[in-house]
Amino acid sequence: MIWSLIKVLLFVAAIAGLTYGAGILMDTGGGIQITMLGVEFTLGPLQTAVALLLLLVAVWVLLKLIGLLVAVLRFLSGDETAISRYFDRNRERKGYQALSDGLMALASGEGRVALSRAAKADKLLDKPGLTTLLIAQAAEMTGDTHRAEAAYKKLLSNDKSRFVGVRGLMHQKITQGDTATALKLAEKAFALKPKHAEIQETLLGLQTGQGDWKGARVTLGAKQRSGALPRDVYRRRDAVLALQEASGVIEEGATIEAREAAIEANRLSPDLIPAATMAARSYIAKGDARRATKVLKKAWSVQPHPDLAAAFAEIAPNESTTERLKRFHTLTKLNPDHIETRLLLAELNITAEDFPAARRALGDLASTTPNARTLAIMAAVERGAGADDAVIRGWLARALTAPRGPQWCCDKCQAIHAHWGPVCDNCGSFDTLSWREPVDTSGPSATGSELLPLIIGAPEEPPVVVEDSAKEGEVMPEETDPKTEK
Repeated sequence: MIWSLIKVLLFVAAIAGLTYGAGILMDTGGGIQITMLGVEFTLGPLQTAVALLLLLVAVWVLLKLIGLLVAVLRFLSGDETAISRYFDRNRERKGYQALSDGLMALASGEGRVALSRAAKADKLLDKPGLTTLLIAQAAEMTGDTHRAEAAYKKLLSNDKSRFVGVRGLMHQKITQGDTATALKLAEKAFALKPKHAEIQETLLGLQTGQGDWKGARVTLGAKQRSGALPRDVYRRRDAVLALQEASGVIEEGATIEAREAAIEANRLSPDLIPAATMAARSYIAKGDARRATKVLKKAWSVQPHPDLAAAFAEIAPNESTTERLKRFHTLTKLNPDHIETRLLLAELNITAEDFPAARRALGDLASTTPNARTLAIMAAVERGAGADDAVIRGWLARALTAPRGPQWCCDKCQAIHAHWGPVCDNCGSFDTLSWREPVDTSGPSATGSELLPLIIGAPEEPPVVVEDSAKEGEVMPEETDPKTEK
């Protein structure tokens, strides 16, 4: 509203100014005399001003007419002129409209519509970077892999679109299962943009899948330098890759290099169980029992694990059961309340045929943590203590249907693995295996194995001999609380 008022006021002021100026010119004496072809023209001041203005307009129109004439002549001779640019602008308008429609169709999931609009835009526009990319993505959506591949290869000819072309071809090869070619394309894309987070992750996954541990360590370092990976995660994953390098060297039989690589992997991540066991075995091979013990004790203090106990036993393989139980005390005094420590003590005492000590070490694990291992150890304790066969069969029947206990489980797909590995065999994820209880998948057995305790008898305490005044020496079952049944 205010702006409209200002425009009106400015217009009135301009008219007033022109009127005032014309009045001054009319009151001014003198003028201009022009003689042309014997004809004399006398112009007053106002008439002179109007004549000059008309002359300027006439000159401007003349110049425009001359320019139009020149443009027509050039157009007739085949040169680019304003007339052809007019048609070009019209074609560009239609091309950009087709490109916009194609992008909207692509976002809406209409692959065929997007492909047709992209083809139309490609004909109307001289923008191969845009139209070719749209054709490639629309072709992928419709499942036309050959056309998509041809479009991505076309993008490789331009420096600005080369990375997009390489990335598109890489994803196509991954989808097709051609991981070897995908790895080479990922390396090219990484060389073009080493800080690209998606390329870093894809290249790392392909390298670990192909067993290129050295190259994977380089990629992992690039991820850490670009800030895409926390330092503690980087150290652990670098240790995992160093461990795999050590495993490869061991397979090749180069023991010296293998020992050094294994020790380096353990130094990078002392709590990595496979690295600790490999480093310990490398020290054992060198005859350095003290360092092997130190490595295993440090790892056991963080997370007790059966593999660590197995490696600890290899330090002195020919010792007696009593000597082994005494030597293992330096290990079991670390984390004494951990389930793995208690199970290890129970197994060692069973080997030493000290079944009461084994029962004390096992405690109430058979009832509080009933898995295959705790129940099997309980059956061994009962057998060593001379329990009835029905009792032993009862514990074994429970162990048959009980959970397996902690295992190597993938944190991403929950797949269970018999042995640790850097890559999940099921989903291909890197460094996702952890030692823990798997997700509960218990349910009715298809074979009816959960009925075995009913068939062969549930575990129960063996009968004890009690003295009675009437029937001395009669065998009676002992009534015990299930919670104190040990």
